[in-house]
Amino acid sequence: MTVRAEVIGDPIAHSKSPMIHRFWIDALGLDADYRAVHVTPDRLGDYLSAALADPDWRGCNVTIPHKLAIMDHVDDPGDIRGTIGAMNTLLRQPDGGVIGTNTDAAGFYAPIADFDLEGAPVAVIGAGGAARAVLYALKQAGVGDVTMLNRSPLKAMGLLSVFGLRGQVLPLDAPVPPVALLVNASSLGMTGQPPLSVDLGALPDDALVYDAVYAPLETGLLAAARARDLETVDGLEMLIGQAAIAFELFFGAVPPRDRDDELRALLTA
Repeated sequence: MTVRAEVIGDPIAHSKSPMIHRFWIDALGLDADYRAVHVTPDRLGDYLSAALADPDWRGCNVTIPHKLAIMDHVDDPGDIRGTIGAMNTLLRQPDGGVIGTNTDAAGFYAPIADFDLEGAPVAVIGAGGAARAVLYALKQAGVGDVTMLNRSPLKAMGLLSVFGLRGQVLPLDAPVPPVALLVNASSLGMTGQPPLSVDLGALPDDALVYDAVYAPLETGLLAAARARDLETVDGLEMLIGQAAIAFELFFGAVPPRDRDDELRALLTA
């Protein structure tokens, strides 16, 4: 029996998740598959009904724009709605139900776990599902003031309040203040999306710039940061990190993270 998992989104053609999961499946010799499925917002319920009708379906990852809407379709035993407020992973249960969880927060934080962010000022671009996972992780890290840059000031201010973070909200075109960490948690700069243009002039020389976008891997934000010799984290770090957690949940096997360099070479070829 070939069990399967997948990633759903709209759009979805850009997703590298199938390549990541299939790399691990092949490395471990599992009888499994992982694929991308295009699901529009009006078809979320129909998708889940069809998926559950297939006994080989183990679950799915959820990407833009479904991370909030999917919460209305699945069970939430871990209170993801009340904590992070966005789901990116669905898991089939033995009783035939589906639960939702979030692997984005841990995937985001893993590459920066060694940085001392306690009390440090940070800035986050965006206020969607990915931003929720980022803010949740930053709250756990004990960061200081958080500057949100977003089109909708009210939405961004609401997120600061939800996560109990101090800070301010600026428009997208405002210069980034002098923070220790800047995170792009929006889709800006992604292939097919509007570009992201930010002024990094105020960032200190030891600042870290983290872009969750991975298509393209070398985003305009990362290029601008590297032009200033700032330390950077690209979107593949978060993508692979959250995928590793989901992989173990889907297939009951630990992915071979000692082959990350080989995987990154495959993803960037």
